Amino acid sequence: MARVAFTGNLKRHVDCPVAQAAGATVEAVLENVFAANPRLRSYVVDDQGRVRKHVNLYVNDKRAALRDAVGADDEIFVFQALSGG
Repeated sequence: MARVAFTGNLKRHVDCPVAQAAGATVEAVLENVFAANPRLRSYVVDDQGRVRKHVNLYVNDKRAALRDAVGADDEIFVFQALSGG
């Protein structure tokens, strides 16, 4: 199962500890994480199921998209970008 970790900025808004989840794509893994933690979904994806503009996904230190393949030993990192001036 893939390991899913979240940036500290996101953890300030919703409880999202490191998780292990199965799936062949980033989207499938995240759907399994959301099933266990439904409140997290709205912080990561919009109502159309698209990654929010302020969220970036990485698989093993490489920027990723929802449709990208994931292996059992991969790590997905959900990064909430900060803005301001």
